[in-house]
Amino acid sequence: MAVVHKDTISVCLVKEALLGFTRPGLDAGAVLASIGLSPSLLNGPDLRVPVELYSSIWLRLAAAHDDEFFAMAARPLRLGSFNFLCRTGITQPTVQQALIHTLNFLGLMLGNFEGRLIRSRSLAEVVLREPGGQAQRPFAYFTYWMIVHGLACWLAGRRIPLLAVELRCTEPEYIGDYRVMFSENLRFARPTTRIIFAAEALDLPVRRSEADMQAFLAQAPANILVRYRDANSLASQIKTVLRGLRPGDWPISDQLARSLCMSPSTLRRRLAAEGLQYQAIKDSLREERATRWLADPAISYADIAEQLGFADVSAFYKAFRKWTGTNPGHYRQLILGDG
Repeated sequence: MAVVHKDTISVCLVKEALLGFTRPGLDAGAVLASIGLSPSLLNGPDLRVPVELYSSIWLRLAAAHDDEFFAMAARPLRLGSFNFLCRTGITQPTVQQALIHTLNFLGLMLGNFEGRLIRSRSLAEVVLREPGGQAQRPFAYFTYWMIVHGLACWLAGRRIPLLAVELRCTEPEYIGDYRVMFSENLRFARPTTRIIFAAEALDLPVRRSEADMQAFLAQAPANILVRYRDANSLASQIKTVLRGLRPGDWPISDQLARSLCMSPSTLRRRLAAEGLQYQAIKDSLREERATRWLADPAISYADIAEQLGFADVSAFYKAFRKWTGTNPGHYRQLILGDG
């Protein structure tokens, strides 16, 4: 997997953005040239481009073709649609009402992307109803979720963690950026396209002013795209170390510091500079594995608890509820489609 560097995006996503505007005699390079950018941006299989450049491509394509959805839907998402969603979103009382409004508007505009919000006790999901049997391009799904999830996070004033992202399409080669953008728990070739998250986020009040909106729109869509983390950060290095070990074998902080050739105080100071603690990193990896294993009915709760290093199932239940706001049984029921 290619390394995901801070504030950059794979050139594969640039090519995907251009694909809807190509036709015989007008390849991706020519489309770039038509909006005033050099076709040389596409050179190199592992090339990454700054998020700001990708944002500029998005804006120029939207202006040139009157479509903010890269010509991937049954109908174009007319220029100014995202602006409209922001303006109307700040008038809604809660994230839930704003999300319903966003889904209804996009369903009306796009034609073949009808999102439905479903609240089930402590979990919520946005499910896509798609007419016809053929799945959309992966890039189409991720662009849709980028708009929906990105806007909801901004209105909430905080990032809304996604517990799972399920997609009807097959897994694309350019997956690293999407895992960083949305969730490590991406599942492909599923019967339904949906995202799952804690329902408590829906009750958050929308407290965005006109001034907030103007500042947000002045930087969009780059500010939605910049959710990347530096793959060379200390937290990323620690995750790489821990992913190679069973949770029961994870080192204590002093041992970890020695393995990274630094003092324990330096480890704590550098993590604090990144806004993290060692325990929070371990918890995020345990949650990542738990959500993946809970989607496999062959793995028992006792096995998951043991693999994650918990003394018993009750300790695992307590921790999972703390991480996600729901219990493992409810999450498994929903992810397996038995809700």
